[in-house]
Amino acid sequence: MRISDFPRPDSLAARGALALATEYQSTALTAHAVRSWLWAEAFAVVEGRPDVDHELLYVAAILHDIGTVPEYDNHAISYEHAGGHVGVALTAGAGWSADRRGRVLEVIVRHNWPSVDPELDVEGYLLEIATGLDISGLRSDVLPDEFLREVLEAYPRGTLAHEFGACVIDQAERKPTTAARRLVDGGVVRKLAENPLEELR
Repeated sequence: MRISDFPRPDSLAARGALALATEYQSTALTAHAVRSWLWAEAFAVVEGRPDVDHELLYVAAILHDIGTVPEYDNHAISYEHAGGHVGVALTAGAGWSADRRGRVLEVIVRHNWPSVDPELDVEGYLLEIATGLDISGLRSDVLPDEFLREVLEAYPRGTLAHEFGACVIDQAERKPTTAARRLVDGGVVRKLAENPLEELR
């Protein structure tokens, strides 16, 4: 398994998502987004899940944390809902149907669920377990070690642990009824620091 096995979708929406992420997010946060997409695609292969909307998965993965940046932070709703609505706006401009625009919102929101049933939403499930790996180190033994190392070399973790930890704490304090509060109470800062991927970089 190699990065080259997973070519980026070459579409207006995919290019736009990466452009937004690169312009508004830090290098560490955008690298986290790209790694999350690659982990999601790899999990789909390992688990034998062929029926994946790869463009949808890519757009959702790249934008899943964009609701944390100041320009897209929302004072009233969770960062995953805010980011999901950025995805809706972007994909409307790319000509996606209303139903498919709704799917990018669902996938981004569901990545922060404690778990997602793949029978309900396979892209949401893949993004949930992929971000679980990149943030908390969950299922780090499922993907080939050589692939983990290749991805981490191409898209280093950098300051992700410090940056994302501080960001989620801020979100939890300002919006205590959102998923950010559950993440903080669940020890996300410790999990970031103890993630085995930190030792592979």
